[in-house]
Amino acid sequence: MVQPKRNAMVIMGRISAPYGLKGWVKIQPFTHTVDGLLGYREWWVGDSGEWQRHRITESAVHGSVVVARLEGFNNRDAATRLTGRDVAVPRESMPEIRGPEFYWNDLLGMEVVGKDGDPLGRVTKILETGANSVLVVTGDKEVLIPFIEGVIVQVDLTSKQLTVDWDQPE
Repeated sequence: MVQPKRNAMVIMGRISAPYGLKGWVKIQPFTHTVDGLLGYREWWVGDSGEWQRHRITESAVHGSVVVARLEGFNNRDAATRLTGRDVAVPRESMPEIRGPEFYWNDLLGMEVVGKDGDPLGRVTKILETGANSVLVVTGDKEVLIPFIEGVIVQVDLTSKQLTVDWDQPE
């Protein structure tokens, strides 16, 4: 199987747990709307850039999460092995972005600096908390920065730099 490059994939969610006994999984979506994953017949599932393509046999929105069954996963034990893995789709299958928009995936690896220019680290992960998204920034220390107006000053996709109004914790 050909492995796509990480930047060729857009991470759309993360498998959080098995769901039921028949191989279904629960997915925390990273999409603008909860049902954003349902339009794709195949997902790439993996971690650390190692992806495997899976056909979706059934999927649905269940509250604030997506539940789905992937082909070949027919029991809870099989579904449990997927817990913690990312769900992605090829970037080429995504709608084109216009204007100042971006995909969450575009933030991964970006350098994060304070408004004074001091480096804080790089975005290594994005957490969905329910209230707002949180950037995990890894540098000398790991810092959690809420992705909210007033904290995020600028996202510069060209220079791969994110400027924040955030005081470095002591």
